[in-house]
This record gives sequence, C-alpha cells and structure tokens, in this order.
Amino acid sequence: MRWLVGWSSAATGPAAGEDPRAVLPVGAQLLWGDPEPLWAVGDWRPDEVRVVQADPETRLAVFGVCGATNDQLKVGLFAARGGALRHLTAWPGSYTAVVQVGRRITVTGDLAGARPVFHTPWAGGTAYATAALPLADLVEAALDIGHLAALLACPDIPEALGAGTPYEGVRRIPPGHALVLRGGASDITSYEPTASLAVAAPQLAPEQAVDGVRDALVEAVRARLAVPRHAPDPDGYDGLDPGPVPGMGPAERRAARGAPAAGIGADLSGGSASATLALLAAGLPGRPGRLGGQGERLLAVTFNDRATGGGPAYHDAELERARTLADNPRLHHVVVAAGEEALPYADLGTGPLTDEPGPSLTTAGRHRRRLLAGSADHFVGHGARQVLDAHPARLADLLMDRRRRHLLRPVTALARADGPFAQSVLVPFTVYRAARRLARTPYPDGLADTARRLLERRFADEPVAGGAVDASLAALAWCGPGPAARWLTGEALAEVSVRLGDAAHRSPAAGRPGERRARAALARQAADHRVFEQAAEVRNQRLHAPFLDNQVVLACRALPDTLRVQPGARAAVLRSVLAGAGVRDLPPGWGATSQLTQVAAVRAGLRGAVGELMGLFDAPLLADAGLVEARVVRKALRSAAEGAALPLDGLAELVSTELWLRRLVTRRGTCWTGAGAPRQKAVAGGVVPRARLA
Repeated sequence: MRWLVGWSSAATGPAAGEDPRAVLPVGAQLLWGDPEPLWAVGDWRPDEVRVVQADPETRLAVFGVCGATNDQLKVGLFAARGGALRHLTAWPGSYTAVVQVGRRITVTGDLAGARPVFHTPWAGGTAYATAALPLADLVEAALDIGHLAALLACPDIPEALGAGTPYEGVRRIPPGHALVLRGGASDITSYEPTASLAVAAPQLAPEQAVDGVRDALVEAVRARLAVPRHAPDPDGYDGLDPGPVPGMGPAERRAARGAPAAGIGADLSGGSASATLALLAAGLPGRPGRLGGQGERLLAVTFNDRATGGGPAYHDAELERARTLADNPRLHHVVVAAGEEALPYADLGTGPLTDEPGPSLTTAGRHRRRLLAGSADHFVGHGARQVLDAHPARLADLLMDRRRRHLLRPVTALARADGPFAQSVLVPFTVYRAARRLARTPYPDGLADTARRLLERRFADEPVAGGAVDASLAALAWCGPGPAARWLTGEALAEVSVRLGDAAHRSPAAGRPGERRARAALARQAADHRVFEQAAEVRNQRLHAPFLDNQVVLACRALPDTLRVQPGARAAVLRSVLAGAGVRDLPPGWGATSQLTQVAAVRAGLRGAVGELMGLFDAPLLADAGLVEARVVRKALRSAAEGAALPLDGLAELVSTELWLRRLVTRRGTCWTGAGAPRQKAVAGGVVPRARLA
C-alpha cells in the first residue's frame, strides 16, 4: 500500500508532551521537512512522485500518474498560490496534489473518491494522509462502530456516513473537495464549479458531449502510456526464474512466483469498458510494451471461469467476443483459466489488511489470479457503469425538466427487460408514477422516510432476485436501505436512523435526485475500487482505472440526460469513442452486460465455502460489536447457498466486514517509529469493544 502523510502544526508549537519531530512513518521518503513535513510512504516509483518549487516556501508535490509537464505544474503552483485550485485537478491522470504556500497547506482529493484524503487533530495541529489506518495508528483511535453500522445499513447515503471513517476521530474529505490547513487549523473547500439555482446550466449537444468523453479517455490512456516502463525486480521474489519447468512456460513460471509481466496490459472481458481501454491503449501512437528499446504488444488478459461457465451461452459468447477483439496485431491475448479454487469466498484465510472494509475482500483471490497474468501497468474498466449509465432516478430529473417524451424509450425498454409477462402493460405507468413521486418529494422527506423504514425494518421494497423493473422501482427514491440492512440488529438500525433523522432536519436543497444518486453510486464504486486495489495487490504492478479520472468524470457528467437514459447508451458512447480513434470493426453483441455470470459465480462460491463461512460467523466480531446476531447471519448464508432469493451483495458486505475486523485485531505493529511513536494499534488490546449505539 502506498500513501502520503504530513501535518500542519499550530503556530504556538506542539501540545505539551507531544513533539511531532519525534514521530516518523516507517519506510518513508521525506519530501520536505519542518515545520510542515511531507513524506511518501511505500513502494512509489520515481516517476510517481514529482516536486516543483518556486521558492523555499512555495512548492507543489504530485503523487500518482499525472499527464502535466513540469511547466504546467509550475503554472498550477502559481495559480494555487493565488487560491485557484481547479488548475491542480484538471490534468489527465489519477493523482493527489499537495501545495505548500508559506504556512498554508492544500491537499486535493478527486471527483470520484478513488484518491481520498483523511485528516485528524494531532499534537495541537492537524495530520493528513491518503490512508486512514496510519492516522488511526498515530492517534491510537478506537473503532467507530456507528460508522460501521451506517456502512452496512446505508452505504449509498452520504448523510449516513458523513465525513467519518471506521476509526474514531479520523475524518474524510468529500469527493470534489480539498483540505486546506493554516497553522494547524483545517478547512474543507470545494473546487467544483457551482451551478446556479436560478438558471439551469445549458446542456451540450449529444455529439459534442460524446466527443468530450472521447478526448478525455484518449488523454487518460495517453497519460499512462507516456510514463516510463517498469520491469518487475526479480530479486523481490523467491530468487530468479528457475528456468524450464515441465509443463510451464515463462508466463506460467512468472505467475507462479507472483510477478507481473513488463510493459502495459489490460483486462479484456468481452464487455465494453475494458475492451475500449484495451483497444485505445493498443491503437494510440507509441509502443505500449516499450522496454529497453524493444517494442512489445499490449497484453490483453481474459478470465475464463471454468467452474461456472461450462454451459451458459452468454459466457461462451463473452469469451468469443474477447477472442475476436484480441485478433489484433498489437494485442497479445492471454486467457486465464480457473476452476473452483478461484470462486468468490475461496481462500478467505489469507490476504492483506486493507485501509477500510469492502466487498472486494470476498473476491480478492479470484481477481489476483487474473492480475498475476497481467502487466506491470494494467488497465481495468472500473467505474464505467457509474459515470456513463443513467441511474433510474434520472427519470425524475427528466420530469423536473419537463421532458416527458424522453421517458418513452427507456420505460418501454424496461417493460421488455424481464420478458413477456401478464403485467407488462402496466409497467410504463408504474414507472412513470414512481418517477413523478420522486420528482415531487423533497430530499429531507426522502431521508426521513428511509429512517422510518430502518426503524420499522421494512425491506420488502428492496430487490432481491427480481428483474430490472423491480430494481428500477426500488432505485426511484432519494435514498434507501442497503442490501445488508435486513440482517443488522434493531439497535444498529436505530443508530443509523438517528443519523438520517438529524440529517433530514439540517439538509438544504439537494438539487436533482438522479444527479445526486449517480454521484453517490460513483463514490461507492470508487471506494470499492480502492479496497480492490489493496486487497488484490500484486507487487510491482499498478492498476489504472481511467474512468475514475477527474477529466473523464467531468466529460461524462456533461452527457445530456436524454442521451443517458436511452437503452444501450453506454455501449453507444464507447462505440463512438472507438470510432473516433479509428476502431470500427467490433464483434456482434459487443456491449452486453455480464451480470449473469457474476451472480452464478457468487452462488457457486457460496455453495463451496458455506462450511468455512459458518465457522467465520460462529463467534463473529460483528456480533461482539452489537451489529448482527450470529445465528441470523448463519441462517442467511445457508439459505443463500441453497439458492434462496437473498441479496448477495449484502452477504458479501457482511462477510468482508467480518474478515476486515479479524485482520485488523490480529495485526501487529504500527505505521510509525521514533521516540514518540504510538505503541498500540488502532484497536487497543486487539479486541472489538461492545458497541454503545445509543
């Protein structure tokens, strides 16, 4: 895990008994020193940490992949010195910028939330980092059980989560904001352009908006291609390549010892998002695998799930599309075949401790098998669905804009999505009525309604195994309980409902429901991607998700709602992006979703790991914290393994949170060293205290 950390001390000096200079992060690289030091911690590449300086008290540090030149960084530094922060967030790539101007420190987050910034009071000032666990170690924070309850009950409601983290006292800045520190005091400011409440912002023409998405994606991919190539260090593993092994080629030997290939690669699942990135990276000028003066083809990796994909036609069609796309002289196609050992919930006993819990912990081993066959720089299509697709609540946005005729095509497609059935003629009217109700409901009323549903344990409206119509009707609301809420205790749900009730009294006008739900869904996906990066991390490998870049997010937000809500809008936009880059011959069925294969894999994994999961929840820490009852969760796991219609996402969240708690409490050591370093880990004593949720 890589992170940066620093702090801003009070002008009067540190608090009594606390000397910041006596505390140092383990394995850190000092970028600048007192009185406001900054460190880069972890296995940062040399080109991932760039520092420009105008004078001894004015400097800028950029962490990550940034497509700006040194001259552009200096221009951004001068703009930030005058208070303009948007210059620091408009460059291609995914990065975190830290600006020091005298005693003022500014740390920018991103629009999606994939690169968050955390802060906490310490030593009479404020410490900040891009990871929450090091700050929790620094202040010896206890677990915030109320935040864990909100994360399980309402993961998509920003008001339920607030600015908190799983650690008491450690706070997170919202997406699209920056942390500003002056003499130890902290302030959070937004760098997004504010829209007028009196006059609606003019929408771009569909063609112009799609061109903007194409340009942003091309620049995002080009920023990754422009960085120096990195070859994995063989000394970092179990010695050098042992040479020929019967039945194993170089790629198999490399994967067995845990090393990615040199150069650039990409996922190639046959879907639209990953295929777009792979084809763009292979088609742009330059050699994707350039290493030591030798050009190589882009490594395209397809995961072939042999445990669940033997029969379904949709899986075979997806694999065939991937092979057709890989029939490109600039692509080298690798198919990773895996059986039951790579199913979700397999091999839960091993894995790194992530900064926060996330459902990716249940599938980390499965994804790591695919990533081990990838390259040192690997593209993934995470976030494409959230930035391009239309959330069902956007139907209410169209009604608010008096664009009723644009509801005809999406509602008709929704009625046909679940096949012909007797009630299909009533679907358009039902969806229209739900959208109209949402358009007329104030946001505080939506929060209050969700708080009541939690108290009354009303989860009947939650889609469990229903089709697209049920899911869309459930999403036509300002907010709603999460899939894991039905298994929480009444005490935990009461705590979350109190949070929502308080937010309902103080929440101002929240804009349009569809736009707000889309931003919340993107923030959730970005947080899950961050956990995925840490849980499935392969040493010397970098995962790149261009759809979560600031430039791409802004370009996708400019897409008109009338374009988003059309059936197949995401595939159509990405098809136009590829056509603009010269790629036009796409296989039939390109753009089809792969949700069915994922559900089948999860159910197969549950059946195979039900015994281990029963043992995991025999005496769970979640029950010690007062969040669940062990017998209730065990019953749900057993029923889901037998094929019952239960929300599988909710079970994954419960299992991953329990796994994360166990890895946290068995952890040894801290992130800090020095005479003043804390001697305890984030959870004092190694046990989770009984929650006080009143």
